[in-house]
Amino acid sequence: MQLDITGHHIDVTPLLNNYIKEKVTRLKRHYDQVLNIHVILEVQKHSNKAEASINVSGNHIFADAKGHDMYAAIDALADKLDRQILKYKEKLRSHHRQEGNHRNYSMNQVA
Repeated sequence: MQLDITGHHIDVTPLLNNYIKEKVTRLKRHYDQVLNIHVILEVQKHSNKAEASINVSGNHIFADAKGHDMYAAIDALADKLDRQILKYKEKLRSHHRQEGNHRNYSMNQVA
């Protein structure tokens, strides 16, 4: 897994870098086929914004979050990415089972 961290109007300190790496390991715990993650940290007038783009085998996941400080924005971003990865994982697992059950149900109704 490759992790890229970029800062717009902010210097990415080693503390921020380590904090983001810590949050990314939580994502890897749920789904280990993450290819690369690109995180952009941005300071705006009244808020801090964190956005991430994740390439997962065959798909692309994007999320962004704002917070009163950068750590809050990173926490919100990690929560959003966590939910999206779990949703993607569930979609991969149960997609074909639902289709098969529906087809068998409709065939039984006709006969």
